[in-house]
Amino acid sequence: MIPPQEASARRREIEDKLKQEEETLSFIRDSLEKSDQLTKNMVSILSSFESRLMKLENSIIPVHKQTENLQRLQENVEKTLSCLDHVISYYHVASDTEKIIREGPTGRLEEYLGSMAKIQKAVEYFQDNSPDSPELNKVKLLFERGKEALESEFRSLMTRHSKVVSPVLILDLISGDDDLEAQEDVTLEHLPESVLQDVIRISRWLVEYGRNQDFMNVYYQIRSSQLDRSIKGLKEHFHKSSSSSGVPYSPAIPNKRKDTPTKKPVKRPGTIRKAQNLLKQYSQHGLDGKKGGSNLIPLEGHEHDFRVKHLSEALNDKHGPLAGRDDMLDVETDAYIHCVSAFVKLAQSEYQLLADIIPEHHQKKTFDSLIQDALDGLMLEGENIVSAARKAIVRHDFSTVLTVFPILRHLKQTKPEFDQVLQGTAASTKNKLPGLITSMETIGAKALEDFADNIKNDPDKEYNMPKDGTVHELTSNAILFLQQLLDFQETAGAMLASQGKVLGNLQLNLLSKSKVYEDPALSAIFLHNNYNYILKSLEKSELIQLVAVTQKTAERSYREHIEQQIQTYQRSWLKVTDYIAEKNLPVFQPGVKLRDKERQIIKERFKGFNDGLEELCKIQKAWAIPDTEQRDRIRQAQKTIVKETYGAFLQKFGSVPFTKNPEKYIKYGVEQVGDMIDRLFDTSA
Repeated sequence: MIPPQEASARRREIEDKLKQEEETLSFIRDSLEKSDQLTKNMVSILSSFESRLMKLENSIIPVHKQTENLQRLQENVEKTLSCLDHVISYYHVASDTEKIIREGPTGRLEEYLGSMAKIQKAVEYFQDNSPDSPELNKVKLLFERGKEALESEFRSLMTRHSKVVSPVLILDLISGDDDLEAQEDVTLEHLPESVLQDVIRISRWLVEYGRNQDFMNVYYQIRSSQLDRSIKGLKEHFHKSSSSSGVPYSPAIPNKRKDTPTKKPVKRPGTIRKAQNLLKQYSQHGLDGKKGGSNLIPLEGHEHDFRVKHLSEALNDKHGPLAGRDDMLDVETDAYIHCVSAFVKLAQSEYQLLADIIPEHHQKKTFDSLIQDALDGLMLEGENIVSAARKAIVRHDFSTVLTVFPILRHLKQTKPEFDQVLQGTAASTKNKLPGLITSMETIGAKALEDFADNIKNDPDKEYNMPKDGTVHELTSNAILFLQQLLDFQETAGAMLASQGKVLGNLQLNLLSKSKVYEDPALSAIFLHNNYNYILKSLEKSELIQLVAVTQKTAERSYREHIEQQIQTYQRSWLKVTDYIAEKNLPVFQPGVKLRDKERQIIKERFKGFNDGLEELCKIQKAWAIPDTEQRDRIRQAQKTIVKETYGAFLQKFGSVPFTKNPEKYIKYGVEQVGDMIDRLFDTSA
């Protein structure tokens, strides 16, 4: 039973909670009623707002459409007015630009070209829209007047600013390539930069808008005259300013000519300054090569180069059989040689200038026309030299004849540059220099035939040998002497008896010269190159048949000499292969640990081979074997021997634990060794 007091308390507690719940419920009912009222009010407001918005929209949309139509109409009016203004402007072009066109483009080219652009647009407009209007004729006439003024301005700029290049500057330009002390390049400025830019602008306008090519003729005529006058001025400079010895001087580069201008002798590529002494030696001792070796390539086309190099130094000794010759020959020769070089340099410079001014598809033709006068002058003077030499041969005046050789040498040396400069010109232009070279070669051959009677032996054995062991000039000159027999068969019969003597003396001289080399292998390469050159030259020129008349075994003998020298050369590699040859290798049992001594021997073998290989490859890389077939043959033979020996050695000891650092000793693979040998006799490798 629950005590009465607790039951009473419990009932009061329940009644209190019930009262609170009733109050809460009443509050909720009141809140719901207020919320409903607010909702009804909001709905009413929104309905009213929607109604008003619809009324506003119905009022605005017609106004907007009307405004849009008005804006469109305004734009159409503005466009129409703009078009009218544009059309009307064409009718004012003539009056607006007439004064500028009448006054010409001088000093205001940019403004002038702008006016010409307006006139051109007016011409195009009237041609398209009103071809019969008087306005078209007016702007057409104005356009033609403007074009003529631009053509006149082009001519005026080129005439006023094209200057003859001074001889001093030309000499600096020629000597600049070889002057190691020159601190800056010698450059030519044919036109001031501002003038050049104006000329370029006019040129491009005339091509693009003027439809005119006459200015190109104007250009080449003006520049041709300057080129020709520049070269003639150089020739006159040699005559006026040559020293007592006939050697002209060229001041140094302009920025070094301030207070005390220095003078330097011009490098004279064809000078014939050293001379009759060598000719005297010819008459006393026989066939000679000039002192000093040559890194020549004994191939077809180089024959006259050797003779030129030999004889070009043979004319100015004051004690030889040609002493007393006119020093003016030296001046004339030097002048002509320098004029040839000047032509190349100036023509190169002219083409660079032309490339900026003349359209690309007209450049070659314009350049061809530009250089004709100067080139024809050089060729005519060259033919005059040939004609004088021809007359001199008749009277056996070798002092005059031999002036051909330094010129011929220089022409052949310069021919690659000539060919490059003349690339793209007409065939008749390209063939002028080869034609002159042929004429000089022909007359030179005749002179040497008459001169051959004085050639017997090499007068001196103390020569500076070619460092790379290539063919000696003595060999080339001797062969060239014999080759004259082919050119003049009618005289060959009387000279056949001298064949054996000439070749015999040549061989003895070569043997003597080869002893100058401290390295027997280089000596062998030198003899191999010379013997091979002799044999190939005899065979190539069919001289072998003439030689065989007195020396039936000459061909076989030279082949034996060549093989002998190859074998001598190959012995130089024994000091490399001996380190790894089977006979010099230690014997050890597989699987048995190597002793210190055995490991040391293997190390020494690897090191000796590596050092020897590197040393020989370094040295012999700088040697020369000009004959490709022989070079490949010698390389291949040596490569086979070394690779086989090294391959066997590497197979036997490459995997043997003779060192903790195998990469230190096994430096090369077999193919690497072959590649190294493939680079012998090749300074470019």
